[in-house]
Amino acid sequence: MGGCVGSHHDSTGSLNENSDGTGVALGRNQPLKRERPKWKSDYPMTEGQLRSKRDEFWDTAPAFEGRKEIWDALRAAASAFESNDHLLAQAILDGASITLPHGALTECYDELGNRYQLPVYCLSPPVNMIEERSDEPDGSDPDSVTADPSSGSTRDPVPGGECQLRLRLSTGRDLRLAVRSTDTVGMMKRRLQSQEDVPSASQRWFFSGRPLTDRLRLDQLNISRDYVVQVILSQPVEEVSSLPQEPMPVEN
Repeated sequence: MGGCVGSHHDSTGSLNENSDGTGVALGRNQPLKRERPKWKSDYPMTEGQLRSKRDEFWDTAPAFEGRKEIWDALRAAASAFESNDHLLAQAILDGASITLPHGALTECYDELGNRYQLPVYCLSPPVNMIEERSDEPDGSDPDSVTADPSSGSTRDPVPGGECQLRLRLSTGRDLRLAVRSTDTVGMMKRRLQSQEDVPSASQRWFFSGRPLTDRLRLDQLNISRDYVVQVILSQPVEEVSSLPQEPMPVEN
C-alpha cells in the first residue's frame, strides 16, 4: 500500500490511490475521530464478559496476520481512545506510522500496507451493558458450562446437550461446529476433522488467550454463545514426513 501517517510517502514518492470501492484512498491518512462507536450486544453483557471478549481478541489477533508491535500500539491507542484521551491515542498512532483511511480504529494500515481491523467491542462498551452479579459465572468456575444457543442462558439445562460452537480458523474462515457439553477438546477436534477435512493433529485451539488441551471438557470452559474459539492450523507432522525422500547412497 505504501501509505503512512502524516506526509510519509512510499518508495515512488507518492501515496497509492487504491480506493477499494469505498471512495476513500487507502493511502491517505485521516485524523482519529473523537466519536466512540455505539453498538448493542446480541445479549446483555457484563463488564467481566466484555473484558474476557477483549482479552480473547488481543491475545489471539497477532497470531493470524500483521505485526505484533503494531497490534500492541493499536491496543494502547484503543485504551486511550476509550478513556477519552484523544491526544494520546493520536500520538501512539503517529509514532507507530499507522494510517486510518476513514479516521476510525476499525480499519487501519501499517507502513507496509498490512491491514488491521479492530472490532467495536474493543473501542467502547455496548449500550446494553448490565451490572455484574456475584452469582454469575466469570469463567473461573470449572463447573460452569456452555450456553444454550437457543436462549441467552449461560447454563446448559441438559447435561451433554448439543449446541453450536463458534470457531474462527487461522485461514480467516468462521464456522459453527455441533458439539456436546461433555465433549473434550480432542473429541471436538475430531468433529472438526470430519466436518471440514482438517487433520486434528494440525489444530491448536485457543480461548481467552490460553491454549486448550485435548482433555479439557467443553462444560469446563464457560463459553457463551457469542464467544469465539480460535483454531490455528499448521501443517501436520504426517504431511512433512510423507514428502518424497532422496535415496540413501549405497556403499560399495
